[in-house]
Amino acid sequence: MPDVTRVSLEEAEEMLTSIGLRVEVADRRANSAFPANYVIDQAPSASILVKPNRKVYLTVNAAVKPQVTVPNVVNLSLRNAQVQLQNYGIEVGSISYESSRFKNAVLRQSIDEGTTVDRGTTIDLVVSDGLGDKIVEVPVIIGLRLPDAQFRLREAGLRVGEIRFQPIEEIAPNTVLDYSPKVTTLVEGESLTLVISERFNVTEEVEGGVVISDTTGSNNEQN
Repeated sequence: MPDVTRVSLEEAEEMLTSIGLRVEVADRRANSAFPANYVIDQAPSASILVKPNRKVYLTVNAAVKPQVTVPNVVNLSLRNAQVQLQNYGIEVGSISYESSRFKNAVLRQSIDEGTTVDRGTTIDLVVSDGLGDKIVEVPVIIGLRLPDAQFRLREAGLRVGEIRFQPIEEIAPNTVLDYSPKVTTLVEGESLTLVISERFNVTEEVEGGVVISDTTGSNNEQN
């Protein structure tokens, strides 16, 4: 396989067809280091042994840079935004973070949606770090059932982090007993650790046996 890069497309076609190979232009890209319609890549590569009539795929320098329309990636997750921009032929540049409620959501893009740009253009993204920039009040949640407490916290812009369970006899299971940090205000998006009641079981030795007591309030009597 001869090296046909850095020559014109016409010359490359003549070289390849003269030795019994076929030619197909697989892609056109803009590269300022080459004149228009010059070959900038080939597959198979040069010096590889190939069978006669093998098709050779050429990447040719475009006379005019291909252009694309910038999509809207605001509110997408960072991962989805990167995939969508790459599908449009746009490169992701710098990624910076700002405080906002939804973690890894794109807040802003450096080039507006609908703008026509050269393929390969770089767009910078501003992404949420998951923490809001405003102070919110911690709602009253002690004594609430866990689902109700979670709903109250979401409404306030806060999140539930770790949940710890504590056996307790006097309080119904799945009730909020306490939380930490024990503060009245937090930055939006921060998490609280909750302490939740669970069924209380106690075993006592009675004349070589055991009596199990629980939250049903029933009494076990010895005969």
